[in-house]
Amino acid sequence: MTTALKPNPVIFIHGMWIHATAWQTWLELFENRGYSVSAPGWPGDAPTVAETREHPEAMNDVGIQEIVDHYAEIIGTPAVKPILVGHSFGGLVAEELLANGYAAAAVAIDPAGIKGVKALPFAQLRSAFPVLGNPANHHRGVSLTASQFRYAFGNMLTEEESDALHAAWAIPGPGRALFQEAGANLSRHSPAKVDTHNAERGPLLLTSGTDDHTVPMKVTKEGFRNVLEGPVRHRASHLRRPRPRAKHRQWLEGRRRGRPGLVRDQGILKQHRKSVIREPPKRSILTGFRQQW
Repeated sequence: MTTALKPNPVIFIHGMWIHATAWQTWLELFENRGYSVSAPGWPGDAPTVAETREHPEAMNDVGIQEIVDHYAEIIGTPAVKPILVGHSFGGLVAEELLANGYAAAAVAIDPAGIKGVKALPFAQLRSAFPVLGNPANHHRGVSLTASQFRYAFGNMLTEEESDALHAAWAIPGPGRALFQEAGANLSRHSPAKVDTHNAERGPLLLTSGTDDHTVPMKVTKEGFRNVLEGPVRHRASHLRRPRPRAKHRQWLEGRRRGRPGLVRDQGILKQHRKSVIREPPKRSILTGFRQQW
């Protein structure tokens, strides 16, 4: 184990339907760069994929607030606040924790839309339909079939590659959290509301993928505009063709300090084409979880 040299620990927050162990190569990468790292699961997650699948009832009635409170309790009140890296629904959680003062900075990778985001592309609806299509799912944990997973996460992979990743990391997701996010704009006190006017919060980096089905780029762009309505008004970042994880690491190390940004330049988006970072140039973004840089 590498001795931590960076002052801020990094906490990785997984998204809906993906187990926390999928962060393993990221943990190794950041640890080798001198960070203290961890990837705790959501409330209801078991330590392994198999155990989590065996007990989907552990996800029953787990909502956004329960997930945010879970991570807030893990973080506590340390002398040095962590940096958060959240993927998809975990990006929404990271944004809330940052706005509430639990983090020094945050990276939201293809984050689920916060309250105020009205974009609802067809691909996103279809990705969420296995849960939202049945009102009874509101109170229970729901898994994706291999075919549903392929559309939502493995759309840039071969069927064989996607099915292998589904077998390795797919877990049930709490229906209540997804229903809350989908209905955020209809609820006055939605748990998906993020205080974008908090001038004291740390910097936030948003990234998006051109071919993401679960959280299409249109959703991230609209979320970015909502952030810009707050007190910090910088232009979007135009990042030039680095490997995505390397650019995230550089940003964490202060090269973009104080500047909220949206990774939207086509150079990087050709390398960041799905909802989980990949190794360019030939594989889907999902494969980034299973490969070392």
